[in-house]
Amino acid sequence: MQNFKNKLAVITGGASGVGRSLAFALGREGGRVLIADVDKTALTEALADLSAAGIEAHSSFCDVSSADSVEALASKAFDELGGAQLVFANAGIGAGEGGAMWEYAEQDWQWAFNVNVWGVINSINAFMPRLMAQQQEAHMVITGSGNGAFMVLPDQPIYTATKASVQAITEALYYQTSAAQDLVKVNALFPGPNIVDTGLFNSDRVRPAELDKGEAATDSGIKSVDDMREMMEQFGMELKTTHPDEVAQTALQGLRNEQFWISPMNEDTEAKIKSRMDSIFNRTNPIAPSLG
Repeated sequence: MQNFKNKLAVITGGASGVGRSLAFALGREGGRVLIADVDKTALTEALADLSAAGIEAHSSFCDVSSADSVEALASKAFDELGGAQLVFANAGIGAGEGGAMWEYAEQDWQWAFNVNVWGVINSINAFMPRLMAQQQEAHMVITGSGNGAFMVLPDQPIYTATKASVQAITEALYYQTSAAQDLVKVNALFPGPNIVDTGLFNSDRVRPAELDKGEAATDSGIKSVDDMREMMEQFGMELKTTHPDEVAQTALQGLRNEQFWISPMNEDTEAKIKSRMDSIFNRTNPIAPSLG
């Protein structure tokens, strides 16, 4: 897709982080945006900021873990706003797990899979039939993570497991649409090349009450990128970060280039992936990659 002018982009997780940056980037290109989020306060603020910037913006509360909620979002995009050409299945959370995985609260597993995996499934089910029925160029862009898709970080097994599942779903969807020679293209977006400075570490702000894990459950104690930076500094390590705006620009360029893998990487990440692949091909025992 070379031109985003007048195209409607639906963005889940659109009130903050990468989703918010995508909305502004597309709006500056003349696109129209429908941002959706479970955080009502952030959603209101993002809509006001987009409108103040002269961007045609709409908003909708959406809990991607609910099929009905995502269906309502799709209905708004297609029945009220005339259809969408871009759908970003971007909403995601970090459960904040810490310690031994056999001690994790079941609620952490349920919440992460509900949002990160079922959120993608619900988005595919609600939007793909509508996108395909339009018989025009469109994109389903699914936000993944190198942690899960390319490698396994042992300190985040819940998040890693969800993103491994997301990549399998995304790639299978790509193969199916490609085989059908459909006008709807599928893209896998990997925010990077470094840890992206978003609210992912503070996902508890939107945790549903019914999945509260209680104070006794294990927790990483990391609630922000700054917390992560301080922890790594204690071990003499430097944390490099990427701003969400950079991710958004990378995403738009990837769409222009018709790339499936929209996956910026630094040399360290490439080396870790290569090490994992070598372990698989050579059938040697894996070595856990470190964060950073």
